[in-house]
Amino acid sequence: MSDIGISIVVPVYNSEACVEELVNRLAAVLDEFGKACEIVLVNDCSTDHSWEKISGLCQTFTMLRGINLRKNFGQDCAIMAGLKNSSGQIVVIMDDDLQHDPRDIPALITELQRGYDICYALFPAKKHTRFKNFGSWFMGQVEDVILKKPKHIYLSPFKAIRREVIDNVLQYDGPYPFIDGLLLRVTRNITQVSIEHHERYAGSSTDNLINSIKIWSRLATNFSIIPLRLATLLGFVSSGIGLILGLFFLIQYFIGVKAPVGWFSTIVVVLFLGGIQLLTIGIIGEYVGRLFLHTSKEPQFIVKEKIGY
Repeated sequence: MSDIGISIVVPVYNSEACVEELVNRLAAVLDEFGKACEIVLVNDCSTDHSWEKISGLCQTFTMLRGINLRKNFGQDCAIMAGLKNSSGQIVVIMDDDLQHDPRDIPALITELQRGYDICYALFPAKKHTRFKNFGSWFMGQVEDVILKKPKHIYLSPFKAIRREVIDNVLQYDGPYPFIDGLLLRVTRNITQVSIEHHERYAGSSTDNLINSIKIWSRLATNFSIIPLRLATLLGFVSSGIGLILGLFFLIQYFIGVKAPVGWFSTIVVVLFLGGIQLLTIGIIGEYVGRLFLHTSKEPQFIVKEKIGY
């Protein structure tokens, strides 16, 4: 068993303006625990000087560990890299922009000491843009359906987790991990505490519509076959519409009503059915593509260098 009591895992991307303040605040909080702790910062191939900042801070803070990824793999892959290189009996995952206050870490850990496996932070009011708040709400609805999570639980990026749960999560070696989905595969013994959400310390969010769609796609295709079932249902519906239209025109023919003539109706039907076919093929292709990447051992991440270990 490791001597490290608490590990803080933080994915870092283009946050050179936040990193030093983040480490200072984390160190102040962790010093109060009176046990060995570590901070693991994973630089997801930032385009600014985040790694240089992390490297310099590692010379000052003995509890700080730095991991530099060879290319940008995405937030969940960066978190997996941090989890695999952490050793604390309790692991806290949080963002790098100080919207998650390190002073709230003890509140999360207290819930684990009461017997829970995971404690999420619940933000009654989020300091996000309207688009990001909508995306967060929509993501929650998708998670309710696909992950079948408890409806009252918000799957926050700020959370504390027991080591044994982390060890189970790390057994997943496929590409495109989704951290909360993997956690809910392991345990449903979860809770949450209300915590204030803060303004970003510096910089701006890198979230956009494309990134959100990627996350939704990863969640849908990695943890469910619901899209395939929807495609099947869509096929039945379109076939039913075709059958009804065919019977309708056949009845019109027998009662002497002229059927519509011209390319317009034909094109509409072709485009409708063709669109459904392409959508269905695309969904199946997404599953087949992910299966191919998994069997070809597409890496979750590649570490370029580590410091502080």
